Amino acid sequence: MLQTQDTLAWIRTNLFSTWFNSGITLALGALLLYTVPQAWGWAISHAVWGADVEQCNAARGTGACWGVVAEKYRPIIFGRYPFEEQWRPLLATLLLMALLLASCMRVFWCKWLGALWVVVLAAFFILMHGGLLGLALVETGLWGGLPLTILLASLSVVGAFPLAVLLALGRVSELPVFKTLCTVYVELIRGVPLISVLFMASFLFPLFMPEGFSIDVLLRVLVAMVLFAAAYLSEVIRGGLQAIPRGQYEAAASLGLTYWQMQRKIILPQALATVVPGIMNNFISTFKDTSLVTIVSLYELTGSLDLAVNSQPDWMPYKLEGYLFIAAIYFVFCFSLSRYSQWVEQQVNRGKVH
Repeated sequence: MLQTQDTLAWIRTNLFSTWFNSGITLALGALLLYTVPQAWGWAISHAVWGADVEQCNAARGTGACWGVVAEKYRPIIFGRYPFEEQWRPLLATLLLMALLLASCMRVFWCKWLGALWVVVLAAFFILMHGGLLGLALVETGLWGGLPLTILLASLSVVGAFPLAVLLALGRVSELPVFKTLCTVYVELIRGVPLISVLFMASFLFPLFMPEGFSIDVLLRVLVAMVLFAAAYLSEVIRGGLQAIPRGQYEAAASLGLTYWQMQRKIILPQALATVVPGIMNNFISTFKDTSLVTIVSLYELTGSLDLAVNSQPDWMPYKLEGYLFIAAIYFVFCFSLSRYSQWVEQQVNRGKVH
């Protein structure tokens, strides 16, 4: 009974507190009653689930054609990677995702976690690239789909974080040279879109290399994403540094700590704990930004979908269903990151006195 009263009180307070709010609530309710049955009919009850083009054509306009996913899921997930070798990106992706999950769990936060990263990343690149242990060589230009998305996102975050910390410390430094250099870098990177940075890394940078010398496009794109993500993340961390009371610095100095001891043991832990939501928001944004690498001929999930569907014109009218499938994958990863962020906040706030 008490729970029912609380529910009714919440509804009255949040949905029907005024005549205006009541009108909006009723209007949105009517809109949902109109759209949800139609969406359910299109996506579920009248949908075609088998990979049958004729059935999809017959159901066009009334039901979704999820058959495009059933037919093209391997090219979408693995891109142009050779069909008979796709067990390798599957295993490599599972290893990398297991590493990411382990890195998010407190029980694995120990000294050998860094060594585990080195081992798993080495295994990832051996499996993906081949040329060793009897594995066929597969050039990075053929990497794509989900493995490429997860690789770019994870390495961009891991590489950007320490650089962002250094940039944030440089921007709050009292040394004019370091402060100026860090400020110029951050404002320069933040002043251009990621697409421009990717174009420069992919097409302009090779023009300045000596003749006969080239750097793999995947490495150039990865470095560009690290530098771009670090500039944005550094501003989030700088906000956390500025939120620390001056007394914390003075207390650390009175203990005789050096600058780096003070930052490592007192200032940075508090600053990073303060801006956990902003840091995680930056990580989610970086994960979604991987979709832009298609413009430099690296076909992650969205690019792989275009390649898979365009190879057979019969499936081209059903790209929407493919994009919804990819959107569901992005949602699962981004929502998981969001929930993990909330868990981290709870762990951080345990030691705070309210």
